[in-house]
Amino acid sequence: MIIPNTMQAMILSGHGGPDKLEWHTDWPTPQPGPGEVLIKVAACGLNNTDINTRSGWYSKDVTEATTTDAYAKVGTDGTWGGSGISFPRIQGADVCGIVVAAGPDTDTSLIGKRVLTDAWLRDWSQPMNRDTTGYFGSERDGGFAQYTTTDARNVGIVNSPLSDAELATFSCSYTTAEGMLSRAQVTDSDTVLIAGASGGVGSALIQLANRRGATTVALASPAKHADVAKLNPNHILPRAPEDLGAALQNATGNAKVTVVADIVGGPYFPTLIERIARGGRYVTSGAIAGPIVDLDLRTLYLQDLTFHGSTVIEPHIFTDLIRYIEAGEVRPVLAKTYPLKDLHAAQQAFVDKKHTGNIVVIP
Repeated sequence: MIIPNTMQAMILSGHGGPDKLEWHTDWPTPQPGPGEVLIKVAACGLNNTDINTRSGWYSKDVTEATTTDAYAKVGTDGTWGGSGISFPRIQGADVCGIVVAAGPDTDTSLIGKRVLTDAWLRDWSQPMNRDTTGYFGSERDGGFAQYTTTDARNVGIVNSPLSDAELATFSCSYTTAEGMLSRAQVTDSDTVLIAGASGGVGSALIQLANRRGATTVALASPAKHADVAKLNPNHILPRAPEDLGAALQNATGNAKVTVVADIVGGPYFPTLIERIARGGRYVTSGAIAGPIVDLDLRTLYLQDLTFHGSTVIEPHIFTDLIRYIEAGEVRPVLAKTYPLKDLHAAQQAFVDKKHTGNIVVIP
């Protein structure tokens, strides 16, 4: 196919508010280097990392909940890895597209294949070295454009009847969720309490914990219960019951759970921790309601609890996810699509959290 010299792209010019996202119709089309492929982007999902990096939320100077606006204080640690990134940058980690070209020393059999992108950029000689990992759309340009490049080892061929937009809901949310469940060693003997169950990661946590045979308890706003019910959690509770123990007892017959899977954080954190049974686990991969929380250390050590932070995942989790998709073991939860040029509106809708599942942009 003919590949144009320029393309449409949404360019992040620096940390700040939505005005830092600038629409370009003549941005240079990237060229794949050795071992890389060029992907024509069909759809790209949104995730918290895009907004948090732009706004500078990852900076230790910031203590507020996630918002689409810029923060007044942003240090030099404004990205997920604790260091700065270079601008201009094209964000967007969750690409579904077609490989249209291959760089030198790259497997050309990938050309013409529909693929998903694995967002974790690795030193493949030591793939679990967390100090050398990067993120697609952060440490290198991502998918908020008509074309993008990545290492050929960071794409997975997917054979599925799902639409491009539906497939673009999977990569970040579902690998994050599977990484959390893997880190917490969730099995069919566990009861998993899922905070923020209506979001992209939350809806993935329900499905993937169900897949493991665990008993799932979803916390979500009552207005979203009908949508969340379609994911088949064993129980659904309001987002923040005043008496969580009584709500759990009434729903499950037990006032405590063995695992809390949390991407919310914020003021409800202490209530969640008190509901973990002795010897249970807490796992987190986000803090959209606020990163600074209260913790009674006596609860942590007297109850023999284990806390897990989960960010960089093992490489097999992405390939496992492709297998789950192709087998129909997980399904997409596509809330809405926007044209890429309307990314500002899409991000505002993402932060407003009135949707269930994932929001996707189409270049």
